Amino acid sequence: MRTPNPPSNPLRVLVVEDETSTREELADLLATMPEIGEVSEADGGEAAVRLLGTGSFDAVFLDISMPGLTGMDVARVLGMLSTPPAIVFVTASEAHAVEAFGIGAVDYLLKPIRAERLAEAVARAATARRGRASEPESDELSVVQIETGRHTVFVHRDDIRFAEAHGDYVRLHTDQDAHLIRLSLSYLEDVWSSAGFVRTHRGYLVAVRWVTDLRVTGSSGLVAATPAGDVPVSRRHARALKERLLAAVRDEDR
Repeated sequence: MRTPNPPSNPLRVLVVEDETSTREELADLLATMPEIGEVSEADGGEAAVRLLGTGSFDAVFLDISMPGLTGMDVARVLGMLSTPPAIVFVTASEAHAVEAFGIGAVDYLLKPIRAERLAEAVARAATARRGRASEPESDELSVVQIETGRHTVFVHRDDIRFAEAHGDYVRLHTDQDAHLIRLSLSYLEDVWSSAGFVRTHRGYLVAVRWVTDLRVTGSSGLVAATPAGDVPVSRRHARALKERLLAAVRDEDR
């Protein structure tokens, strides 16, 4: 992390690039600019998503071609945030330019990066932040946008009964459907904890408001019953879940 001596209200930026030399060069360039404050780095899409759960950024300088989560995948995650940062794609190819601006990128830089073009991108990111500052804040990920081929499905968080880890994805269960989204369960736990989602197992989150009862089964042990199915509850998480359920009942009785 690089922290120069910036003016008041500097931009907090994240550089996401899997090539170490390219990432460090871009971070160093940004750190010399007067508009930039703290510069953080991530060596891939997964690392970037983890960082998003620990802090906020005004701009993300994002490579496109990366193993695992690509730059486009990360950009879609950023677009779901209540106050998304400005996205600047930094890539060696023009092939994704149309898709990038369709996602809402403020700029698209081609490698090798020229200092004057980087300055333009930073100025656009600063302008985007001023525009966001005048907008009312909304609840983070209260609506989840899911791309399914040529269609986009919008799932309201209040309709989700539980979330299940599924490899690099999370499966969101509603009463009638299940939807895959490329996010980590830990990230959803961070942003949805205040909305009543509780970890019940290393692979599950449940919405407390949709838990009808707890029971012990012969095959799964303790489970939390929801309208969308049973959710396993590990010994490690059982006490915290019971406490949240009791608190929810007390709140209803007030």
